[in-house]
Amino acid sequence: MSTLYRDYRPNNFSEVFGQNHIKITLQNEIANHKLAQAYLFCGPRAVGKTTLARILAKAVNCTGRKASDSEPCDKCASCLSISSGSNFDVVEIDAASNTGVDNVRENIIASARVVPSGSKFRVFIIDEVHMLSISAWNALLKTLEEPPKNVIFILCTTEIHKVP
Repeated sequence: MSTLYRDYRPNNFSEVFGQNHIKITLQNEIANHKLAQAYLFCGPRAVGKTTLARILAKAVNCTGRKASDSEPCDKCASCLSISSGSNFDVVEIDAASNTGVDNVRENIIASARVVPSGSKFRVFIIDEVHMLSISAWNALLKTLEEPPKNVIFILCTTEIHKVP
Protein backbone atom coordinates (compact mmCIF):
# COMPACT_ATOMS: atom_id res chain seq x y z
CA MET A 1 0.00 0.00 0.00
CA SER A 2 1.39 3.37 -0.98
CA THR A 3 1.52 6.06 1.71
CA LEU A 4 3.13 9.49 1.79
CA TYR A 5 5.53 8.73 4.64
CA ARG A 6 6.75 5.55 2.94
CA ASP A 7 7.00 7.04 -0.55
CA TYR A 8 8.94 10.09 0.63
CA ARG A 9 10.92 8.56 3.48
CA PRO A 10 14.62 9.56 3.38
CA ASN A 11 16.95 6.85 2.05
CA ASN A 12 20.23 8.13 3.45
CA PHE A 13 21.55 10.45 6.14
CA SER A 14 21.91 13.45 3.84
CA GLU A 15 18.15 13.41 3.11
CA VAL A 16 17.17 13.50 6.80
CA PHE A 17 16.04 16.95 7.88
CA GLY A 18 16.86 17.87 11.46
CA GLN A 19 18.15 15.44 14.06
CA ASN A 20 21.70 16.57 13.22
CA HIS A 21 23.17 15.52 16.56
CA ILE A 22 21.90 11.98 16.05
CA LYS A 23 22.88 11.85 12.37
CA ILE A 24 26.42 13.01 13.07
CA THR A 25 26.86 10.56 15.94
CA LEU A 26 25.66 7.62 13.84
CA GLN A 27 27.72 8.67 10.82
CA ASN A 28 30.88 8.93 12.96
CA GLU A 29 30.28 5.48 14.44
CA ILE A 30 29.82 3.96 10.98
CA ALA A 31 32.83 5.73 9.44
CA ASN A 32 35.06 4.76 12.39
CA HIS A 33 33.74 1.17 12.60
CA LYS A 34 32.71 1.68 16.24
CA LEU A 35 29.17 0.33 16.23
CA ALA A 36 27.23 -0.36 19.40
CA GLN A 37 25.34 -3.59 19.97
CA ALA A 38 22.09 -1.76 20.68
CA TYR A 39 20.56 1.66 20.12
CA LEU A 40 17.58 3.31 21.78
CA PHE A 41 15.81 5.93 19.67
CA CYS A 42 13.19 7.85 21.61
CA GLY A 43 11.07 10.89 20.94
CA PRO A 44 7.61 12.02 19.89
CA ARG A 45 5.80 10.59 16.90
CA ALA A 46 6.98 11.45 13.39
CA VAL A 47 10.49 12.67 14.22
CA GLY A 48 12.22 9.93 12.22
CA LYS A 49 13.12 7.20 14.72
CA THR A 50 12.24 4.29 12.45
CA THR A 51 13.57 6.11 9.39
CA LEU A 52 16.97 6.61 11.03
CA ALA A 53 16.90 2.97 12.16
CA ARG A 54 16.38 1.83 8.57
CA ILE A 55 19.11 4.12 7.26
CA LEU A 56 21.49 2.83 9.95
CA ALA A 57 20.64 -0.77 9.01
CA LYS A 58 21.24 0.04 5.36
CA ALA A 59 24.55 1.82 6.03
CA VAL A 60 26.07 -0.96 8.15
CA ASN A 61 25.11 -3.61 5.58
CA CYS A 62 25.95 -1.63 2.42
CA THR A 63 28.48 -3.46 0.23
CA GLY A 64 29.08 -0.44 -1.99
CA ARG A 65 29.94 2.01 0.79
CA LYS A 66 33.50 3.31 0.94
CA ALA A 67 35.38 2.38 4.12
CA SER A 68 35.63 5.96 5.41
CA ASP A 69 32.13 6.98 4.35
CA SER A 70 28.91 6.60 6.30
CA GLU A 71 26.32 7.02 3.54
CA PRO A 72 24.76 3.90 2.02
CA CYS A 73 25.23 3.71 -1.75
CA ASP A 74 21.55 2.90 -2.51
CA LYS A 75 22.72 0.88 -5.52
CA CYS A 76 24.07 -2.42 -4.18
CA ALA A 77 21.88 -5.48 -3.72
CA SER A 78 21.87 -5.06 0.05
CA CYS A 79 20.69 -1.43 -0.08
CA LEU A 80 18.00 -2.22 -2.64
CA SER A 81 16.68 -5.20 -0.68
CA ILE A 82 16.59 -3.23 2.59
CA SER A 83 14.77 -0.33 0.87
CA SER A 84 12.19 -2.70 -0.57
CA GLY A 85 11.75 -4.56 2.73
CA SER A 86 12.88 -7.91 1.32
CA ASN A 87 16.20 -8.30 3.17
CA PHE A 88 16.05 -11.27 5.53
CA ASP A 89 18.79 -9.86 7.76
CA VAL A 90 16.93 -6.66 8.63
CA VAL A 91 13.94 -7.57 10.77
CA GLU A 92 11.43 -4.87 11.66
CA ILE A 93 9.04 -5.83 14.44
CA ASP A 94 6.08 -3.85 15.71
CA ALA A 95 6.15 -4.48 19.45
CA ALA A 96 2.61 -3.12 19.80
CA SER A 97 1.35 -6.15 17.86
CA ASN A 98 3.89 -8.65 19.23
CA THR A 99 3.87 -7.99 22.97
CA GLY A 100 4.17 -11.52 24.31
CA VAL A 101 7.15 -13.57 25.39
CA ASP A 102 6.46 -16.25 22.76
CA ASN A 103 6.71 -13.68 19.96
CA VAL A 104 10.01 -12.39 21.35
CA ARG A 105 11.42 -15.91 21.62
CA GLU A 106 10.33 -16.90 18.11
CA ASN A 107 10.96 -13.64 16.22
CA ILE A 108 14.01 -12.23 17.98
CA ILE A 109 15.92 -14.59 20.25
CA ALA A 110 15.86 -17.61 17.94
CA SER A 111 16.54 -15.49 14.87
CA ALA A 112 19.43 -13.62 16.53
CA ARG A 113 21.36 -16.87 16.86
CA VAL A 114 21.32 -17.40 13.11
CA VAL A 115 24.27 -16.00 11.17
CA PRO A 116 23.27 -13.26 8.68
CA SER A 117 22.49 -14.82 5.31
CA GLY A 118 23.87 -12.20 2.96
CA SER A 119 24.67 -9.13 5.05
CA LYS A 120 27.36 -8.12 7.50
CA PHE A 121 24.86 -7.65 10.34
CA ARG A 122 21.47 -8.96 11.33
CA VAL A 123 19.60 -5.83 12.44
CA PHE A 124 16.47 -5.96 14.59
CA ILE A 125 14.38 -2.78 14.52
CA ILE A 126 11.83 -3.05 17.32
CA ASP A 127 9.28 -0.26 16.94
CA GLU A 128 7.15 0.83 19.91
CA VAL A 129 9.39 -1.25 22.16
CA HIS A 130 7.70 0.11 25.29
CA MET A 131 4.69 -2.10 24.47
CA LEU A 132 6.57 -5.35 25.22
CA SER A 133 5.31 -7.19 28.28
CA ILE A 134 7.55 -7.58 31.33
CA SER A 135 8.02 -11.28 30.59
CA ALA A 136 8.97 -10.45 27.00
CA TRP A 137 11.53 -7.93 28.27
CA ASN A 138 12.98 -10.51 30.64
CA ALA A 139 13.33 -12.98 27.78
CA LEU A 140 14.95 -10.35 25.55
CA LEU A 141 17.29 -8.99 28.23
CA LYS A 142 19.94 -11.74 28.02
CA THR A 143 20.18 -11.41 24.25
CA LEU A 144 20.41 -7.60 24.54
CA GLU A 145 23.16 -7.86 27.15
CA GLU A 146 25.24 -10.40 25.24
CA PRO A 147 24.21 -10.37 21.59
CA PRO A 148 26.03 -12.36 18.93
CA LYS A 149 28.78 -10.28 17.30
CA ASN A 150 26.87 -9.81 14.02
CA VAL A 151 23.63 -8.55 15.59
CA ILE A 152 22.51 -4.97 16.18
CA PHE A 153 19.34 -4.05 18.04
CA ILE A 154 17.60 -0.73 17.38
CA LEU A 155 14.79 -0.05 19.84
CA CYS A 156 12.37 2.77 18.96
CA THR A 157 9.86 4.22 21.39
CA THR A 158 7.67 7.23 22.01
CA GLU A 159 7.42 6.51 25.73
CA ILE A 160 10.89 6.04 27.19
CA HIS A 161 9.57 5.98 30.76
CA LYS A 162 7.82 2.66 30.00
CA VAL A 163 11.03 0.92 28.91
CA PRO A 164 12.40 -1.19 31.78
